[in-house]
Amino acid sequence: MKKKLSEELSWRGFVNQTTYTDLRKIDTTTITFYWGVDPSASSMTVGNLAIAMMVRHFIDYGHKPVLLVGGATGLIGDPDGKTRERDLITKEEVERNKAGIVAQYKQIFDGLDIEVVDNYDWFKDIGYLQFLRDIGKHVPMRQMLGRDFVQSRLSEGGAGISYAEFSYALIQGYDFLHLHKKKGVDLQVCGSDQWGNSIAGVDLVRRLTGDAVHVWSAPLVVNKSTGTKFGKSEDGAIWLDNSLTSVYKFYQFWLNVDDISVEDFLKIYTLLSKDEILATMEQFQNDRGSRAAQKVLAFEVTKLVHGQKRAQTVKSASDALFGQGRFHDLDEQAIKVLKQELPVVKASEDIYDVLVSANLAQSKSEARTFVQSGAISLNGNKLTSDSVSFEPGNNILKRGKNACAIVVA
Repeated sequence: MKKKLSEELSWRGFVNQTTYTDLRKIDTTTITFYWGVDPSASSMTVGNLAIAMMVRHFIDYGHKPVLLVGGATGLIGDPDGKTRERDLITKEEVERNKAGIVAQYKQIFDGLDIEVVDNYDWFKDIGYLQFLRDIGKHVPMRQMLGRDFVQSRLSEGGAGISYAEFSYALIQGYDFLHLHKKKGVDLQVCGSDQWGNSIAGVDLVRRLTGDAVHVWSAPLVVNKSTGTKFGKSEDGAIWLDNSLTSVYKFYQFWLNVDDISVEDFLKIYTLLSKDEILATMEQFQNDRGSRAAQKVLAFEVTKLVHGQKRAQTVKSASDALFGQGRFHDLDEQAIKVLKQELPVVKASEDIYDVLVSANLAQSKSEARTFVQSGAISLNGNKLTSDSVSFEPGNNILKRGKNACAIVVA
């Protein structure tokens, strides 16, 4: 028997704060809900992807989605969680960012009917005095001043806050009111960092209409090993746009998830069933060295974000590099992917020169030491001497497990 949505969200870790006194309320009626995206960048990160996955479950259980891409709020920038004033971006940048984000949602929600709205459409015609009279009059200053980020910014040593950023919650609160009146929206889903802004909307709807609307928030995803917000790597944020984070690097990011977090990430970031995830974890626990859970995670998330074909290509390329497949069996597309990611050097009779050119050794003497110690392999075979025969075409040269280069003969 299929689980109820409240059970599904609880099991997957998508329950944080909510205005519902009984979580089962979402199981008994069809709800029109919305979630908002601030187009401050042209792409979502894997942090944003977690909320998208929660949204996907609401949709799969029959609730009606409205995606708000904030053309108006994007011109201000959400100050919550920021220690200093954001830099403003232009309307052209906002439009470009909106297009990129909407395209990503269409990929993730492939085949599903999602209504997309832009709050610029209703804010562009609202006059300042009208907004103060109709909305500002009903928002208590105590509520706005009590926000944690406001207190932090106004405290001694804080960076201060502009009237524009201080008013951001008013704008978001009005979004909820507008969508409730015009679209019948009764629920906002969000990450825990948006709780304060969302509650402002609940309060505004109650004051102006007398209606009860609700918020459902998910906890921010945290790397259990480091305690930091998930979605960062040594190179920065992990983006869904392949021009910012290549499909190969995206796949590798998930492949390198630590053992303590992988089960949580399978629940959050994939659509695999409970039985499928439990079976994957059982296989993983029986042989942690196989990294079976990470491999399933990497393939499933990459498939969801970048499509089946690209996911299979980077999986094949990764398997060939790290011992699960033959390099010379790769197709042209997989070779092309690897050439974009790895150093590519020409073959030479002197293997030590090749190792230095490929940045696998700092000097010829170091290269010689690596070869003599068995740290270097060519096409999966360890080198035991400096006498090397490269195969025609592309060859894979490795130092240890992870340092690789392609040698073209």
